[in-house]
Amino acid sequence: MNEKVVITSNDYDRIDGRNAYKSDIKRLTLGAPMLEENKEMQIAAQIWKADKDDKLILAQELPVHQVFDMMILLSRTLLYFKEAYRFPLLYDPEKPTAERIGVQGGVLPVEICTDNQNIDEDIKAFAQSLNDLGELIGERQRVLGCILEELECY
Repeated sequence: MNEKVVITSNDYDRIDGRNAYKSDIKRLTLGAPMLEENKEMQIAAQIWKADKDDKLILAQELPVHQVFDMMILLSRTLLYFKEAYRFPLLYDPEKPTAERIGVQGGVLPVEICTDNQNIDEDIKAFAQSLNDLGELIGERQRVLGCILEELECY
């Protein structure tokens, strides 16, 4: 089962945010895709959980470019909410697009989901949740920032 794994991070359950030491996610890995739907990708990120017999099973897999896209989306979202207080509703209903990021000859839009009928309440709860998660997110941001700076050197 693990023949395609190249990089592994075991004991993830010990640092899984607010689920630390009680998480069922035991391992993060990088390697060749294992799921049929990702077979065209070269590298995938996998999340492994323990089943009832404590055997590791593949729970989720994302192509590595989607992991980066999620990090881009999350990073831009964090930056957006640093300034969102300037809007009475935490967004401008007339201009719900926070940013359009050029990627792969197209655009990765970062937008407030105005299709959500409860967006005015949900965005406030989301902003509060980001604030509440500050200690967990902040440390990971700093680590990621240092690694990205180091990557710039190469």
